[in-house]
Amino acid sequence: MSGQLPRHTTYTLLEHHPMLQPDYEARRNRVLRKFREAGIDSLLVSSVANVRYLTGFTGDSSWLFLAPGCQIILSDTRYETQLQAECPGLPAEIRDAGRTIIDLAVDRIATAGAKLAGFEAEHLTVATCQSLAVQLAATPATLVPAAGLVERLREVKDRSELAQIREAIQIAERGIGVVRSSLRPTQTETEIRFLLEAAMRDFGGQGTAFEPIVGVGPTAALPHAHAASRRVSEHPVLLVDWGAVSTQGYRSDLTRVFITGKPTKNIEKIYNTVLNAQQAAIAAIRPGALCADVDRIARNLIADAGFGPFFGHGLGHGFGLEIHESLRMSPLSKQKLEPGMVITVEPGIYLPGKFGVRIEDDVLVTATGCEVLTSVPREFEQSIVGVLA
Repeated sequence: MSGQLPRHTTYTLLEHHPMLQPDYEARRNRVLRKFREAGIDSLLVSSVANVRYLTGFTGDSSWLFLAPGCQIILSDTRYETQLQAECPGLPAEIRDAGRTIIDLAVDRIATAGAKLAGFEAEHLTVATCQSLAVQLAATPATLVPAAGLVERLREVKDRSELAQIREAIQIAERGIGVVRSSLRPTQTETEIRFLLEAAMRDFGGQGTAFEPIVGVGPTAALPHAHAASRRVSEHPVLLVDWGAVSTQGYRSDLTRVFITGKPTKNIEKIYNTVLNAQQAAIAAIRPGALCADVDRIARNLIADAGFGPFFGHGLGHGFGLEIHESLRMSPLSKQKLEPGMVITVEPGIYLPGKFGVRIEDDVLVTATGCEVLTSVPREFEQSIVGVLA
């Protein structure tokens, strides 16, 4: 199959389009409409990413309380000025050092007259839940786990989020261009990592989406390797898994393998097996498709080529404000794809002690199929790069 997939290469930076600013109030109201289904009458949002998604607040150590007729951030004096700037119009209750955030939450639940107080079970510790329960014992409220409520809403991106993801992809792609054009035989994995991180910041990135994975030869056979001291000259396979953070905190996630020396027939065979598996999976992405079915397409192609035992992880995942979000492309997934979801597609083959190949692109589910948002060349011939002397 050809590696020339549908792609989008015109990037729109969010700050140039004020109309694409997030509608945080609309997002909060969407959460409120889910209360009856979740069996709650109020919700404490404690996940940093979920608070940011619903308010625009970029700090931490703050919770959002939602109930019919009440939307308020619970925070402390460190963030009072920041909250006024980032969340205009959203009330905030600020505590000093003499009170805890649990105290604020209990007061707010009691004032709202809540009886079924939802909390994010995946984000609160057992100790925090116990403290909440002890203090709520004097009120009519009962704590109710509401795991994944906001995360499920975050699976489908709105226009402002898609603009930010495109920006994060643009920054990441410009960064890898610097790395590719300046490879030297003596460069170590760590040196390449640091160069890539600096380049993405130079191009406007707010940081790296995660610690870049840079692996030469045997290091590339470790799906989540840490860059170390192997040099480019030690093996013709160089794997780079990287991403950038946009101006408003959204991420990108790509992987490419660069051939920096004379490749063996086995390297070429494995590379093209991974590429064909990825393209076949992408071709199956459309609204209503089961994530497990898309995963199976890639997994079967790799197995049919004789490399099934060497592809152990899921095919991909959702991402946005976080690099791994609740959407999963794996044999265990029960989820269906919907328009507006953005996922990675990243099959791989890893031969322990030898080398590994993974090819990863970011894909948007559209109303009629999908759009590949990333555009770094992926054909085997295009992966062969010159190395500076």
